Amino acid sequence: MKEATSREKNIILAARVVSMLFTPFYLPMVGLMALFMFSYLGLMPWAYKLQVLTLVYVFTILLPTLLIHFYRRYQGWNLIELGHKERRIVPYVISILCYFFCIYLMDMMHIPHFMGAILSAALFIQVVCALINVWWKVSTHTAAIGGVAGALFVFGEFFGFNPVWWLCLVMILAGVLGTSRMILRQHTLAQVVTGFFVGVVCSVLGLIYL
Repeated sequence: MKEATSREKNIILAARVVSMLFTPFYLPMVGLMALFMFSYLGLMPWAYKLQVLTLVYVFTILLPTLLIHFYRRYQGWNLIELGHKERRIVPYVISILCYFFCIYLMDMMHIPHFMGAILSAALFIQVVCALINVWWKVSTHTAAIGGVAGALFVFGEFFGFNPVWWLCLVMILAGVLGTSRMILRQHTLAQVVTGFFVGVVCSVLGLIYL
């Protein structure tokens, strides 16, 4: 009995670690790093690439994480309580505003369009998930990794490289992440799968048309 309890605790701990490591906020950073690896933009100076990555990190990871943390502490909620559908609206708004401001700054700094398109696609995913959340809770974690899959597909078409092995890795990670969200009882299978496909579709449309 003790072994079973210990095993369950380890599984829950592993699920929490996976959820924290693959937070939705990392989507733009992953997209930009993929762009620097697989396109001509990798020829840009390291100082410039670091400047762009720092800007994106501050406005898509650091600032939203801190603001949502302060909001949660102010309300006296734990992470599970914050995950309730009706309590996710303010975190969505905080995240969307941070992404929007980052896109505005990138435009003011005349950063190449395709870099800004990654942020626009990520913002598109956030907005669609926020709208769906009004009626039904959807997984933003799997939406984000679905966005990575969609971005890899688009990059493969635009820049002429074969993304199959990278897509296989993303699919494995998506399975692990989705399972973790269900273990933590944050989402059902339908919410996890829907989130992934929302991310793929929004990412592809966002990168092509935005």
